[in-house]
Amino acid sequence: MHPILIVDDEVEMRIAMSETLKHCGYPVELSHNAIDALKKFKENEYALVITDMTMPKRSGLELLKDIKALDPSKPVIMVTAYGTIETAVEAMKHGSFDYIVKPFNFDTFTFVVERALTFKETPTPAPHKSPDSPKKSESSEIEREIVTQNAKMRELLSVGGNVAKSKATVLIQSESGTGKELLARYIHHQSERANRPFVAINCAALPDTLLESELFGYKKGSFTGATQDHRGKFEQAHGGSILLDEISEMALPLQAKLLRVLQEHEIDKVGGKEPISVDVRVIATTNKNMMQMVEKGEFREDLYFRLNVIPLSLPPLRDRKDDIPILVDHFLAKHAELNNRSCPRMTQEALAVLNNYNWRGNVRELENVVERALLLSNGEEVQPQNLLMHSSGTTSLNEPSITPPIQTIEDTANSNSSMGIEVGMSMKEAEKKLIFETLKETNGNRTHAAKILGISIRTLRNKLNEYRLEGESFEFGAEN
Repeated sequence: MHPILIVDDEVEMRIAMSETLKHCGYPVELSHNAIDALKKFKENEYALVITDMTMPKRSGLELLKDIKALDPSKPVIMVTAYGTIETAVEAMKHGSFDYIVKPFNFDTFTFVVERALTFKETPTPAPHKSPDSPKKSESSEIEREIVTQNAKMRELLSVGGNVAKSKATVLIQSESGTGKELLARYIHHQSERANRPFVAINCAALPDTLLESELFGYKKGSFTGATQDHRGKFEQAHGGSILLDEISEMALPLQAKLLRVLQEHEIDKVGGKEPISVDVRVIATTNKNMMQMVEKGEFREDLYFRLNVIPLSLPPLRDRKDDIPILVDHFLAKHAELNNRSCPRMTQEALAVLNNYNWRGNVRELENVVERALLLSNGEEVQPQNLLMHSSGTTSLNEPSITPPIQTIEDTANSNSSMGIEVGMSMKEAEKKLIFETLKETNGNRTHAAKILGISIRTLRNKLNEYRLEGESFEFGAEN
């Protein structure tokens, strides 16, 4: 993950925000003024910018305008001790993702940061660009990411391109990790709405009350903490498309409100007095069997049929194994560039291991394995032992506990001795060795290490705390 850039002229505030985000597992970089921050922004890639509004020489609002001119899609959060409706409106008008008033609760702070990193929006292209240029560029970028030579996948993309021309809602039901959001973006960029916003929201990421306000927005004073009007995701997506990811996790009362939006094409803000008309194409995704949920009374039948106008399903990776070789090449090149390393080749023996694996986590799991193998390889070729695969192929690498790879005694002696994993060692000790070696490989970057290990940053942090309590002493450089 790219770091978060924090910009504030107050040392104490910079440190407070930095330590809070580091504790949550986010990499952070600091800047003391807008001029320095803009220089950093031009030279580096950041996931998010958090900037104070009032600073000497150049204000946070001016920095916001500069950043949006360089990258309109980059989320920026404004922080100020001089909060007024006028400054809030001005910041939002120029593309600020959200606005926080000092002094603030750090739970609120981290919540806003998580929203900014989780909810993605493709902004409306600038008026001076020709209508066709962005569509071709963005569409071709999406097509490059959908790597396939499989006949079923190519047929699915053809269908997706055809239905994109309609206004009908789309329901994509497929297993986790198959690329549902990528397909949704492909449909959007093949449609006449390609030059308008694409807004994605994870329905499982927020409690019901917060999800409602995020979807439909709210008016100032509608609840405690609503210090200003807030545009919901449907308003932000007006004229474009909205992706309702994990729609099956939406609570029944909220399902009824969503049904009304689909029927009437208007939303009711929380605390609002009048409905607001919206023109939005809805694409919903889920990894569950929606019809079974309807039969159990867990999902509204009328909403299901309203969403399921165009039903699509991505095949799991185990049913498109002819794509594994080209996906491997794609991910090796991608992560070699991201990690500034030479791109190794995958040996036939390693490729055979990948072809024989069950892939419960699908393409996402394959990408994790390939990235880890790249980092553990010698830089020239990827050997089977670099994959750290489970031999049965039935255990997902994305599970929260870390199970050391199951190999033959000879393989273990040859490939793992360099990491200190030896025959006769307890599973707990082998797990510890694997964690430590991965942290060394990533120069102490916990976020990156957790991704390679296929676990959450929270699980990794808990493991390290457990080792410290047991008296283990370790140092892996700067904590990220």
